[in-house]
Amino acid sequence: MSAPVAVQFHEADFDALSKAEGRLALLLAPEGRPGAVARRLDRQMRGAVTRAMEGKAWDKLKPGQSLDLAYPAGIAAEAVQLVKLPKKASVQEARKAGAAIGKALGESGVTVLAAGQPKVADVALGLALRAYAFDRYRSDRDGGKGAVTVMADKPDAAREAFAPMAAMAEGVCFTRDLVSEPANVLTTTDFANRLSDMKKIGLQVEVLEEKDLEKLGMGALLGVGQGSESPSKVVVMQWSGGKKGEAPFALVGKGVVFDTGGISIKPAAGMEEMTMDMGGAGVVSGVMRALALRKAKANVVGLVGLVENMPDGKAQRPGDIVKSMKGDTIEVINTDAEGRLVLADVLWYAQERFKPSGMINLATLTGAIIIGLGHENAGVFSNDDKLCAAFLKAAEAEGEGAWRMPMGPAYDEQIKSRLADMKNTGGRPAGSITAAQFLKRFVKDEVPWIHLDIAGVALPPKETTLAPKGATGWGVMALDRLVRDMFEG
Repeated sequence: MSAPVAVQFHEADFDALSKAEGRLALLLAPEGRPGAVARRLDRQMRGAVTRAMEGKAWDKLKPGQSLDLAYPAGIAAEAVQLVKLPKKASVQEARKAGAAIGKALGESGVTVLAAGQPKVADVALGLALRAYAFDRYRSDRDGGKGAVTVMADKPDAAREAFAPMAAMAEGVCFTRDLVSEPANVLTTTDFANRLSDMKKIGLQVEVLEEKDLEKLGMGALLGVGQGSESPSKVVVMQWSGGKKGEAPFALVGKGVVFDTGGISIKPAAGMEEMTMDMGGAGVVSGVMRALALRKAKANVVGLVGLVENMPDGKAQRPGDIVKSMKGDTIEVINTDAEGRLVLADVLWYAQERFKPSGMINLATLTGAIIIGLGHENAGVFSNDDKLCAAFLKAAEAEGEGAWRMPMGPAYDEQIKSRLADMKNTGGRPAGSITAAQFLKRFVKDEVPWIHLDIAGVALPPKETTLAPKGATGWGVMALDRLVRDMFEG
């Protein structure tokens, strides 16, 4: 996998800074004078830092932004990056500052002077996330990212604070890798194997094969994958770090490794991006990896339904009626509304087997949510105000955009079927809401539940503050924070 760059923490040392090759990054507060080490380095550079900070370009920078001094005199570095960061910067500003450094990171590495900055760990997290690159299939890729050394006033404290963030960063990068992989590589079998490999870090992992799913009566999920050569699977990942016997919190992900739309085939333009239709399963997998790596004191189970939606002589047709594990029948109006069929069975299985204290599912479910919220926010649908408020608070704290959407029985009218208990789509009006109403039918009344529609945030069309263009890993940080807030105190 594309592991995040390793970050080393040391005490600020002028001699090491002046002799460091590659890049230097200086975190400089706009208020007051630079620290003693920075001032000494400035003298070595013949006042270049002072001149830059007195210029108009520096004044125009917002917190977290930077400017470069190329080939500075008096020191060994090839460039010095001056990063504006107030001493009372917010967490998001600190991460943005780190991201500015991570974006510029190359083979030669970087040494960061963070003396006098209280949010060193958040700077390091932003750096690690933004330095990510998925380039394994490019023959012209460079030699990778060089070493990262962060010099801080209290390196031991910074190292300790960064440890759980490093686990979270690895979970984010794991999710980004999964979402970025082409479907000829990330088949349902390959996906399941990658998750099974996480037994090495302490997760219990179980793979349910098609024969198991047939015995459980998962007709909705199996119908989606019946036109593919790749076998449908459900992978169950358990982390039991909380109190023994305490009900787990459940995370459920849609894992459509490629979505052609099936018989209701999608337009050719843009279909190559449907490798990301397993984004929900990718986020669940990344969260479970992060929880295991940081040894979270919580009981969490992650379940992902892995299928491929292909047109074939055996494929599901519009007009077919399938029976879910719950026992409800579903008329398939459009085979491209397949993710909700997968989630219906996995949600029901999660409740029947684990009796969870609460449940959140994630899916790249509808194009309608992009029309409503663009690429800035995921759609949040919930049957429980308390759980929803806790999630929105966690998402805001981690800088991951999320917006609560309405639900209500009036929308159920759109998914009434003449022939079955329901149909799998209610048409274009309120498309993301009717999809959520469909899923709600497979959630027991007593179970607090959230549905996250991440179609707009999983693979946005341009880079974000903490990610290059491509997969973002949106949701891993918010859900990791939610678990900490709800179960770890």
